[in-house]
Amino acid sequence: MDFKLRGKVIFFATNNVHKFDEVRSVLVKYGIAVGMLRVKAVEIQNEHLSKIAEESTRDAFSRCHLPLIVEDAGLFVEALNGFPGPYAAYVYKTLGNAGLLKLMENVANRKAKFQSAIAYFDGVEPVLFEGEAHGEIAFEEKKKNAKSAFGFDPVFKPLDDKRTFAQMTTEEKNSFSHRAAAIRKFAMWYKSA
Repeated sequence: MDFKLRGKVIFFATNNVHKFDEVRSVLVKYGIAVGMLRVKAVEIQNEHLSKIAEESTRDAFSRCHLPLIVEDAGLFVEALNGFPGPYAAYVYKTLGNAGLLKLMENVANRKAKFQSAIAYFDGVEPVLFEGEAHGEIAFEEKKKNAKSAFGFDPVFKPLDDKRTFAQMTTEEKNSFSHRAAAIRKFAMWYKSA
């Protein structure tokens, strides 16, 4: 596919404006404009975020035929044997932060990590980029305001900071974030490819 603006613009297939804002704030630093495509891509069930992102990006591309990225993320809690992992979105919808905190009652080991997989697809082969953020599960929800209450962010504290992701600005969160780490890898590749 001949894409004349390659390296300058990309499309992000997502329905999540919070994810879009985080990605946009990173890409602008690389001189890459990003457009939000509200394409409902198929999300397979799989233990590997990279497989989920890869299949989702293929499906989204088949619907719009534009070079794009798709992101999938998971929260992996050590004391819960990696639960909820790649099923974080479903667990958040069904249990929420209160449910996760209930599962963590009286648990001393609070270690957790967020992982992100970003897949780029332009009709040839998906290219994958991954990022991680290590931290711990807080003992209670902490957020700056209702707008900052995105997913498990109010209960995840990254290493080397006492605040949860939800207490941070987008810029502050992106200095620790799994998603920002993955999108920076993508941006460096995209600018040089």
